[in-house]
Amino acid sequence: MFPIALLLNGVAAWVSLHLKSTSTFVVYLKNLVAADIIMTLIIPVSAASDLPAMSNILFVLSCRYFSGIFYSTLYSCITLLGLISLDRFFKIMTPHSKWFGQNLTFSKLISGSVWVIMFGGSALPNIILSNKSVANMTEISTCMKLKGPAGLELHHRTVIYLNVLFWLVSVVIAVCYICITNKVIQSFRSSGSINNQGKQKIKLRVFLVVVVFFVSFGPYHIVRIPYTFQQVNRASYTDCSYLRGRFAKELSLWFATTNICMNPLLYIFLCREFKEKLKSMMKNVSIASQVASAGKAEGTSPE
Repeated sequence: MFPIALLLNGVAAWVSLHLKSTSTFVVYLKNLVAADIIMTLIIPVSAASDLPAMSNILFVLSCRYFSGIFYSTLYSCITLLGLISLDRFFKIMTPHSKWFGQNLTFSKLISGSVWVIMFGGSALPNIILSNKSVANMTEISTCMKLKGPAGLELHHRTVIYLNVLFWLVSVVIAVCYICITNKVIQSFRSSGSINNQGKQKIKLRVFLVVVVFFVSFGPYHIVRIPYTFQQVNRASYTDCSYLRGRFAKELSLWFATTNICMNPLLYIFLCREFKEKLKSMMKNVSIASQVASAGKAEGTSPE
């Protein structure tokens, strides 16, 4: 996944850096791109730490720091997707109102608050409470061995709270996009339009957004809470039932992480400014490469 995500999010970051923050949607989109970039860069570290031949030091670093940052960024991403759906909902349903703080300053404050709350509420406590000494441990098979009773209890509660957050955001996204679809189709009917192709495109976009969100994140949040009960209440981490639970969690987490590859494609569907800027920048790159090729050919031609 890493090279694909790096390529797609590298392009998305390149485009978003050239986008002016002229709308609240673009502000949320830029924060979402930043979240995807952070998660992409953590993937190789997480993968390497699980290799059997790797030292305990890398595994401990991953447990204490990188995993916490990854999960806090994952939920920042989920929250930002919810904010984007709310932003689109209010702009389409009440275009002339100032609901949901539809000004740039407020959207920046909301985005900043998401980062601070997610990092301060999940990553930072994990860093502080994964504090057991590893000097006497010959092998560390799970991050739970680094946590004391307080760390295990906090881990359990944090997983439940974040799971609740996900399902709340899921409801918000589903309701917002269903209402948006109905509103746009009603406007077609009110204007007397029989543009069935346009209606189908709108339904397809909404379908893609909602399906990508649920397919990516749904399985992980179904598996996560039962697995967490196994983590914090188990004396042995080698029996079959625990290993089955861990496999299901890791597989569903992989699906959740694939969202970082899906988001750059959704930007093209959802954001006209992003799509136009991407086309413009690709055109400029094509022209520059043609000019460079022509100059090179001219320089090497015989006199």
